Amino acid sequence: MTAFIQMTPAMNMTPTMKMIPVTNLLRDLPSAAAGEVFETLLERPGVKLERIVSEGQTTPEDDWYDQDRDEWVLLLAGAARLTVEVAGGAPEDRDMVPGDAILLPAHCRHRVAWTDPDRPTVWLGLHVTPARAG
Repeated sequence: MTAFIQMTPAMNMTPTMKMIPVTNLLRDLPSAAAGEVFETLLERPGVKLERIVSEGQTTPEDDWYDQDRDEWVLLLAGAARLTVEVAGGAPEDRDMVPGDAILLPAHCRHRVAWTDPDRPTVWLGLHVTPARAG
């Protein structure tokens, strides 16, 4: 999953910068047959980036995500349908294909209504703590 860039003297890199890994988010996918797989790729104060792999999983009908952080989601592979509560609490479906992205503000209730059961659905999720007012 990780490759390394071969540095040359002309690149003028410090010794600690000689191995910069390249990661392919669509290669070496973990099996999600038994349940969604969440992998943290990067975590810093106020920010978390994760790869999520689904294979037919959904959020239970009576369960909703209601998170304290904003979440930006990019669908990298597969297909999915999110149900999002919009103004007034009405649920609306958002069908997603590779390349589609959605920003879910903090406390925007949402659920995964469907993911493709025949191939992996790969998501990139960026969780960001909203700035405090004041």
